[in-house]
Amino acid sequence: MTDNSRITRRTLLAGTAGVLVAGHLATPAGAATGPDGFAAVTALGRSGTTGGAGGAVVTATTSEQFLDYIDTVGALIIQVSGTITISSKQGVRPDKTVVGLGTSAVIDGGGLDFYRSHNVIVRNLRFTNAEDDAVNIGQNSHHIWVDHNEFSGAVDGSVDIVRGAEYVTVSWNWFRGSDKSMLIGHSDGASSTDKGRLKVSIHHNFFDGSRQRHPRVRFGEPVHVYNNYFRANELYGVASTMDAGVVVEGNYFENVPHPVLVGYADSGPGRVVQRDNIFIGSGAPQTAGSVQEPRTYYSYALDNPADVPRIVRAGAGVGKI
Repeated sequence: MTDNSRITRRTLLAGTAGVLVAGHLATPAGAATGPDGFAAVTALGRSGTTGGAGGAVVTATTSEQFLDYIDTVGALIIQVSGTITISSKQGVRPDKTVVGLGTSAVIDGGGLDFYRSHNVIVRNLRFTNAEDDAVNIGQNSHHIWVDHNEFSGAVDGSVDIVRGAEYVTVSWNWFRGSDKSMLIGHSDGASSTDKGRLKVSIHHNFFDGSRQRHPRVRFGEPVHVYNNYFRANELYGVASTMDAGVVVEGNYFENVPHPVLVGYADSGPGRVVQRDNIFIGSGAPQTAGSVQEPRTYYSYALDNPADVPRIVRAGAGVGKI
């Protein structure tokens, strides 16, 4: 493990890329500088998600550096330059910002794992060919923001949120031809672990030719799916199962045979409220029951769903922060 003083020395020697303002990464005008949705909610002893703010700024150009930095105790802003090849799922400690530089930062072959972690930001990275999950948020982790990334080729999930995790926002990501895009709640028998948790906001993502799980939800409530662009999803868009509560609003579904499902496979039915969605070349959505309103937890403004394809294609993925 590396302490922050050692990291500071290494940074001074190696230098850092990117533009820094008051110790933070500068972003273009109009880009989000902090999370919204559930990752911004004050809860569990945290006032939103700040990541590595206030910590040293370092740049990882090798796998060894990257693994060292994510395993460091304390606040740290980790800039990723070039391709970092890792295996399996690698743990990320609390109070980290992991952000790609430019448009060519890649995490290849493995993924990031959150086990009892909190206050982590993951932005502007391409995740390719993960041998398991690309991002696994589990075991009571909370206040995680996954924003402006691209996902392709994961053997299992692109982003999984399981085992009592909560206060998570997944925003402005591009899921490119992925199979299992996003699972919320890990098994039908996990009610004691997951019920009352798994509070997740999913907005302005591009589910582009991805097959299923956008997301598939068990037990979590509310899961808020809004202003996403679903295009040519082979099996289904959103599935609410095992008494989950999902609000699906302001999305654009294009050529999706089953845009919203209540229950799926062997999993029992959940609850879904759908409103203000657009369905083009798609089937009819299923709905059931009532769901806690996301506005109980946070305020938000919806984009016009007719504008969602244009807005999402222009803003989702890397190089847009």
